[in-house]
Amino acid sequence: MANRNKKLQEQRSAVGSVMVVGGGIGGIQASLDLAESGLKVYHVENSPSIGGTMAALDKTFPTNDCSMCILSPKLVECGRHLNIEALTQSEVLGISGEAGNFTVKVRTRSRYVDLEKCTGCGECEQVCPVEINDTFNAGLAKRKAIYRPFPQSFPNAFTIEKRERAPCATGCPGGINIQGFVALIGAGKYEKALAVIRESIAFPSVCGRVCHHPCETVCKRIDYDAPLSIMALKRFVADKCGEKELHLPEKKPAKSQKVAIIGAGPAGLTAAFELSKEGYSVEVFEALPEPGGMLKVGIPDYRLPPEVLQKEIDRIVKMGVKITTDTRLGRDFTLDDLRKKGFQTILLSVGAHSAMKLEIEGEDLAGIVDCVDVLRSVNLGNKVRVGKNVVVVGGGNAAIDSARVIRRLGNPNVTILYRRTKREMPAAAEEIADAQSEGIDIRYLAVPVRAKGKNGKIVSLV
Repeated sequence: MANRNKKLQEQRSAVGSVMVVGGGIGGIQASLDLAESGLKVYHVENSPSIGGTMAALDKTFPTNDCSMCILSPKLVECGRHLNIEALTQSEVLGISGEAGNFTVKVRTRSRYVDLEKCTGCGECEQVCPVEINDTFNAGLAKRKAIYRPFPQSFPNAFTIEKRERAPCATGCPGGINIQGFVALIGAGKYEKALAVIRESIAFPSVCGRVCHHPCETVCKRIDYDAPLSIMALKRFVADKCGEKELHLPEKKPAKSQKVAIIGAGPAGLTAAFELSKEGYSVEVFEALPEPGGMLKVGIPDYRLPPEVLQKEIDRIVKMGVKITTDTRLGRDFTLDDLRKKGFQTILLSVGAHSAMKLEIEGEDLAGIVDCVDVLRSVNLGNKVRVGKNVVVVGGGNAAIDSARVIRRLGNPNVTILYRRTKREMPAAAEEIADAQSEGIDIRYLAVPVRAKGKNGKIVSLV
């Protein structure tokens, strides 16, 4: 056998090469005949395995023969032949040149599986949570996303079929693998589902409660009935595993560089979490008395319970991130101070805590406050005094949140004024419905143009 293979290699170098396109029984036999004549054969097949239609006709062969009994020896011979190089998962894109001297352009798709390491044991197939229609069996059965077409396949390795990213995944600002974690939830693998979410975001419990879920607006399920409740599923799996002490992500070896992050909001803490995983020493400086940024002071407790947010922050601290609160840039330290302390990199993530102004006459009268200040004061436990009748101007989530918070402060009459129609209102539909169910009046196509006052205090809006 060794002498035969040496002779074939010598013949191949002397004669040249040939390409056979198509991995059916005809292409296999042609490849074997050409290889036996001493030619180097490139065998191109579009599917993950050679075998073609004959492989799919097992037990249904027209002559009542077993097609696999005929095909399998050919597969083995073709796979072991030193003069045959199988290019599976491949297609010919173009041919140029002339007879006897062709150049062929071939595109090979990734298997997402290392052929050098795959032993064909099939354990991956057993644990894969994603099921799709099996085209090899004419769609009459299901198979996993990682598969080999049939047990005798050559190469005897598995392939992961990855289709285009779903609209929900491309619509997710956090880039979460939504299909992956939903499939894992369906398989009852809750901790693994949560791990998939945490690969992309540091606050799964938070996102499961307050995300504006653009993924659901593009969910393909809308074409049939209603979108999947992706945000609710995220909350479910985060709460399901929340009581367990889950393993922290693996950290890379420690690096010598120190990183300072100014602002302990969602952006700053996420950056701290990711940098910590990379092995950097990270310290976060926060001006407010508690970390969390707008998650802490901009969202009401009934939407985001403080203990839920604190658990997420505690997990980041366990990664080795240090958080210093009540420390404001420009008041307590400068950027030069940080550099002198050895921080080579500084990230500014101070947030956007300034509210928009109405720009109307009388806007500076006492009794007119912005939503950001109201929410911050309430969330930090400061006493907030409101009148019997309160008007909230705006149609975003901050306006709805403020109205609902104020409604809980002594039960005043609360009216929301929004300048456009209900359809154009940017607040989440469920938040609008909840506000109305709590007795909050919403008036559309209405906006104040002037605030009347007396002795420096607001009296009415016009």
